[in-house]
Amino acid sequence: MYYHIGTAHRFDPESVLHAYLNGFFPMGEEDGTIHWIVSDPRFVLPIGGLNVPRSLARLDRRRPFEFRVDTEFRRVMELCAVGRPDENPAWILPRMIDVYTELHREGFAHSVEAWLGGVLVGGLYGVSIGGAFFGESMFSRRELGGANASKLCLLELQRLLVAGGYVLLDSQEANEHMAQFGGENIDFEQYRDRLAAAIDTPAEWVRSQ
Repeated sequence: MYYHIGTAHRFDPESVLHAYLNGFFPMGEEDGTIHWIVSDPRFVLPIGGLNVPRSLARLDRRRPFEFRVDTEFRRVMELCAVGRPDENPAWILPRMIDVYTELHREGFAHSVEAWLGGVLVGGLYGVSIGGAFFGESMFSRRELGGANASKLCLLELQRLLVAGGYVLLDSQEANEHMAQFGGENIDFEQYRDRLAAAIDTPAEWVRSQ
């Protein structure tokens, strides 16, 4: 469950990193405000141990897309921000895209992208600190042949995290889309302990595997 813990009166790369270090993350509202959010319980995915449905595993072996890393970070965020009529349509505000793009330039935010025929058809993005990766959002453009592209990007992300020595993959809150991959809900205090250990774990963001 999400809990609002305050309004982000200051919103810049430094404040965003401080939030993640303490287990918070931002969410935009239709009135243009940005709130700091806590999810309790917290949903975390097992790095190197995702539960992959058979049909998706077969598709993954076929490698139907070209995977790229960090080539179109801002565009990935922009596409994650649209096409979600069942959710808060303003949860990723333009101001947030600006700040995360700056975090990307500083090496803290990353994207995994699925390309088909030179067209971006799926992707995900998140924040990386130490051995922790905070998954934020993903998208697939089914109308352009990108069915299951976001799920395959998650499998590609897992390979990159394993290769880089990451120990925590934060997915914020369980939903039907993510729960199929396994994972567990843990209370916020337990999450904070895992987060502290992960942040102190040396890891390297690798761009290919």
